Amino acid sequence: MNSAQLMTDKVFVRRTLIVVAILALFALAWLLREVLLMVFGAVVVATLFRALASLYQRAKVPEGAAVGLSVLTVVVIVGGAIFLFGAQFLSQAQDLSSAIPQAWATIREQLTSLGIPASVFQAGGEGISGLAGNVAMTFGTGLADALLILVGGIFLAASPKLYRIGAVKLVPEERRGQLWSAFEASGNALRLWLKAQLLTMLLVGTVTGIGLWLIGVPSWFALALLAALLEFVPYVGPIAAAVPAILIAASVDPQTALLTIGLYILVQQLEGYVFSPLMQQWAVDLPGALLLFSLLACGTLFGAIGIIFAAPLTVVLYVLVKKLYVREALDTATPIPGEDKKEE
Repeated sequence: MNSAQLMTDKVFVRRTLIVVAILALFALAWLLREVLLMVFGAVVVATLFRALASLYQRAKVPEGAAVGLSVLTVVVIVGGAIFLFGAQFLSQAQDLSSAIPQAWATIREQLTSLGIPASVFQAGGEGISGLAGNVAMTFGTGLADALLILVGGIFLAASPKLYRIGAVKLVPEERRGQLWSAFEASGNALRLWLKAQLLTMLLVGTVTGIGLWLIGVPSWFALALLAALLEFVPYVGPIAAAVPAILIAASVDPQTALLTIGLYILVQQLEGYVFSPLMQQWAVDLPGALLLFSLLACGTLFGAIGIIFAAPLTVVLYVLVKKLYVREALDTATPIPGEDKKEE
């Protein structure tokens, strides 16, 4: 065997090993996809802590102390909210968990009396019971995952450059500057999106709570908090938040149910035409179709946790694709979300 043939064989073997390694890496990523998504959840939490820490840093507080103060601030706010409203929320949440099946039974009896066969409502009743059971069974696991994401977020927020440098070193040296810039752009876009989303959640929860209280819907505080939290999930969240409120209102009387339906429609109109446009003036505006299909894809791949983090994950991937592929690889000018709104 001559030297040329030997070199050709070596190149072939090397390329084959590279392909096998890439396929193995993709297979490993697929097996660990839920863990990787939890890592991204920790990145989201770290982004929130860093955004809050930046406020302290503007007051000349050192970076490490600012991160510590941001974590302490969140703990104080959450602890204060639990102290002030925890008893009321737990009481209403317990009432809500028992009232929803009762409300469904009342609605079923009323509609059955109008001549609608009871078999029509059997699937709905089983779905509500199954949903309650699933929520109870997965609450412990979800709480453990949330705690892990929170702790991971604190570690990431304490020293983000350490992990970013480690990721950048995985690519060739001549590409590290581009990747570092892409990380900064995606982090800035995520931070802006999160701020806008949290403010929108606060507005939606406040308006919903006031409306439900005025209408006279039982457990209005728990329902308003549910509406605020589920607003984090575009499209799916508001619908999921409206269902228990409408069921509870229907158990009171038809007029209350109609007013509740009107309230949730009004809140979504305000969110779509007032709250979100105001926030998007200084935040990140994602294409609606892209966000919708990303929810479907993440829900299919990762389940419930994928739906929760679908929107922020879409923000990051959207920026990375535009920054690294469209602008760098294709050399095509394109606006980067949040690039002209970079924070100090």
